[in-house]
Amino acid sequence: MTKKIRYQYTGSITRAVAALLIVSAGFASCTKFTELTPKNQLADNTVFTDSAQVELAINGVYNAAAIGSYNDSYTAARGYPFGAASVEQGEMRGEDMINVEGFYEITYKSQISTTSANNVNMWVNLYSLINQANVFIEGVKDAGAKGIISSGKALQLESEARFLRALSHHELLIHFCRPYASKNGGEPGVPYRETAMNSVSKIADGIKLGRGTVAETYAKILADLDFAEPNLSASSKAVNRATQGAAIALKMRVKLHKGDYAGVIAEGAKLGTDKAGGFTSPINGYALTASPDEPFTKNDKNTESVFSIANSALANGDTNGALPSMFLPSTSGGRGLVATSPNLYNASFWATDDLRRSLLQVKQTTKNAAGVPVDNFYFNYKYRDGVNKSDWAPIIRYAEVLLTAAEAYARTGNTAQAFLLYNAVRNRSLPATSPNRITVPPVDMILA
Repeated sequence: MTKKIRYQYTGSITRAVAALLIVSAGFASCTKFTELTPKNQLADNTVFTDSAQVELAINGVYNAAAIGSYNDSYTAARGYPFGAASVEQGEMRGEDMINVEGFYEITYKSQISTTSANNVNMWVNLYSLINQANVFIEGVKDAGAKGIISSGKALQLESEARFLRALSHHELLIHFCRPYASKNGGEPGVPYRETAMNSVSKIADGIKLGRGTVAETYAKILADLDFAEPNLSASSKAVNRATQGAAIALKMRVKLHKGDYAGVIAEGAKLGTDKAGGFTSPINGYALTASPDEPFTKNDKNTESVFSIANSALANGDTNGALPSMFLPSTSGGRGLVATSPNLYNASFWATDDLRRSLLQVKQTTKNAAGVPVDNFYFNYKYRDGVNKSDWAPIIRYAEVLLTAAEAYARTGNTAQAFLLYNAVRNRSLPATSPNRITVPPVDMILA
C-alpha cells in the first residue's frame, strides 16, 4: 500500500508544498493529507502504467492550475494560481481599480510581505502546480519509454506540462522579482524547479536549489517553451489545453517582458502579426471576435481565446476565489469587492461609442435612506455567472498577441505596422459605422 503524504517545508528561499507519490486526477481532495487511499487521487507508481490514467493525470495538472488551496487547506478551495487569482492580483496592482471592501488591500497598496496571505498562497500554489507538472513529466516520459503510450503522445503531454511549468515560473518572476531591465537580468530570480519532489531525498536536494538570476530563469522558461512548441497541436481549438499557438503567444509575452523586441516580432509572425491587416493566425486559427465581450462570455466558443483556465459549476475557485464573485456587484450575484475607478471610466480618451464601456461594465444602483436611487460604482461585467461561477479565466487572448507585437514594432521603429496591429484591436470595440474609427495613423505617430 502506497502512502500519500503532503510534505511542506519552509526555507529562506522557497516555501512549497510537494505532493509525495500523488498526481491529482480530479478535484482537490477534501481528505486528510495522510489518508492512504484518497478516492480522487492515484499514486504515481500506478497512474503511469495505464494510458487512460495518464490522460486523467494531465487533467489533474490543469485542475491544479485552476483550483489551489488557501493556507494549505484542502477544504478551502481558491482560484490559485490561475483560476482567478492571477487576474485578480494583476488587476489590483493597477490604479484603474477601486478596492471597495478591502479584500485586496495588501495588493492594492503594494504592502507585500512574507506573511501577506494572497502573496504567500500565490507563491505556494505556483510551486505546488510546478511540482505536479514535474511529477507528470517524469511519469509520462517513463510511460512513453515503456510503450504504454506512443512516443508522439508522450511528447505532446510532456509539452503541455512544460507549458504550465513555464507559465508558472514566469508568474513568479512577475510577482516576486525585479524586471529584466534591472541590471540586464542580473537581479535574483526564482528557483526553477525541473525535478519532481516526490521523495524525502528529492525534497532535501530541492531545498538546496538556489534562486539564480532573473536572466537564468527567463532562459529556462524559454527553453521549456521552445521544447513544447513543435510538439503541441497547431490545429486544436481546445483553449483550455496548451497548444502550439499558446506556446508561441506565451513566448511573445516572456520576450516582451525581457525586452527582446526582435524576438517578439519573430514569434508574432508565426501567428500572423506581420500581415497588413485582417489579422488571423495560420496556427490554431486565432482571430479577434466581432465583439469585445465574446472572449469572456463564450469561454471556449470563440476565436480569440488562446489559452484559458476552465471553470465549471462543479469545479471553481468558490466564493472567495472565483472571478464573478470578486468583480460582480451584489445586485448581479457577486460580492462587489473591486470596482472600476471613476478616473478610468470617465477618462477623456474614451470614444463616446466604445463598446467596452457598455458591454464590459455594469452599474450598481442602490437607494439611500430616503429611498432615492444612488449610483455607486461601475463594476467589471466580463465574468457574469455569479451563481455557478463557471466563467473561464482568460490567460492569453489574440488581442494580447496583436498588442504585444504592436509594442515590439513601435519599439523598433516600425510605427506603420504597430498602428495596424493596435488599430485592429481598437476598432473592434467601435461600431462598424462609428465616426471614431481611425483608418490612417495620427500625425504624432507618423512623426515618431
